Amino acid sequence: MPRGARIDAPGVLHHIIGRGIERRDIFRDDVDRDDFIARVEALAADGAFQVAAWSLMRNHFHLLCKTGNRPISASMHRLLTGYVVNFNKRRRRHGYLFQNRFKSIVCQEDRYLKELVRYIHLNPVRAGQVSGLRGLDRHPFSGHSAVVGRIKRPWQSVDWVLGCFESDSPRRSYREFVAAGLRMGQRPELVGGGLVRSAGGWSAVKALRRRGTRMEHDQRILGDADFVQTTVERSDQRLKQSLRFDSDRPAIDGVCRNVCERYEVSPGELCSGSRRHTVVAARAALSWVAVRELGYSGADVARFLGVTNSCVTRSVAAAGADIAEDARSLIPVKPQTLF
Repeated sequence: MPRGARIDAPGVLHHIIGRGIERRDIFRDDVDRDDFIARVEALAADGAFQVAAWSLMRNHFHLLCKTGNRPISASMHRLLTGYVVNFNKRRRRHGYLFQNRFKSIVCQEDRYLKELVRYIHLNPVRAGQVSGLRGLDRHPFSGHSAVVGRIKRPWQSVDWVLGCFESDSPRRSYREFVAAGLRMGQRPELVGGGLVRSAGGWSAVKALRRRGTRMEHDQRILGDADFVQTTVERSDQRLKQSLRFDSDRPAIDGVCRNVCERYEVSPGELCSGSRRHTVVAARAALSWVAVRELGYSGADVARFLGVTNSCVTRSVAAAGADIAEDARSLIPVKPQTLF
């Protein structure tokens, strides 16, 4: 069965879950965890997304964030690709680290934000990684420690979370709210979308059916019927808009001409698989511009260059800061925004 398209738009709240392939560990030590956090920080500081909650487990992670100035799929691709490249270098390993693509559930903010923050931040306690709430207060690999003020993380949107608690002491109210969650168990209704979760369980679904009431639902969305309908409509409009803009997007061969001129290589050499340093740098620049700036898929670029998808993925990750600052100068015509 084909995978559903991502639902996304600026301001959409996502609960993102990434798991290790075959349930293997994706964080083996604090170096791994610090690397991952630094990449989340860089994206948040750049306005890619706004982070409400997060936690790093041994073989998976949770991230609750709101889409910012770029699509969530582009932000997560940058985060996970960069992390995997460094993880593999540190371990001298090759191959996949994450199980398939990350899971993203679009969530109704006013209804689920507080519950999701609590659920995500309590994961290390449930898994036995830390002991009780006091241990969680000091735990460096969950966003809870920043919300209670024990660890300073300027990139984390602490005020967004505390704004949900109307009291003289929002931090104390937040901590009491989290403490109450320790007795609630796993909360499976918060880790997916669909009719059962959005309605509040099977009993609510059965009640709807007895009344002959139809409720809008979608496996990718956690929210009530009105929210589901509005979100899908917004997503469809964005898709139509992006398809309309595709015809205005510069072709890859136009980027290729500019890259070849900048790096003084020929198109034939660029597509030859040569490992000469200048050619590798030029190939990385073309891959970065095509994927990051113009929205082409890695497969599109791989077909143009005559290389594998993994080669393009490595090229984009390797280009990084070397090309990001002047990437737009390599685009032949200024493209319309795809987002």
